[in-house]
Amino acid sequence: MENKLTQLSTKDILDKDFKTSMRGYNQEEVDAYLDVIIQDYEALESRIKQLEEEQARASQRKPEEPVRPRMQATNHQANYDILKRVSNLEKAVFGKKYADD
Repeated sequence: MENKLTQLSTKDILDKDFKTSMRGYNQEEVDAYLDVIIQDYEALESRIKQLEEEQARASQRKPEEPVRPRMQATNHQANYDILKRVSNLEKAVFGKKYADD
């Protein structure tokens, strides 16, 4: 999918030649700045492609398919761990007699 959000491509930037004049810009400085712009364009294009792929995968997912199926098992484990800690705390605070009642 081609990105039409920008007016220039990385190739357009790379191939751009500026005319020089008596009091013109430093050509090396302009080239260095354009190199930075090209890197930014490439990073943006890469990120856009990544997001488009993620969107395509998400739209293909079935509605009943959970987004994070492992989250539920993790929550159950966390609940068990909390209950175990509370039980140990009760034993430490109230003694063994309270735990046996």
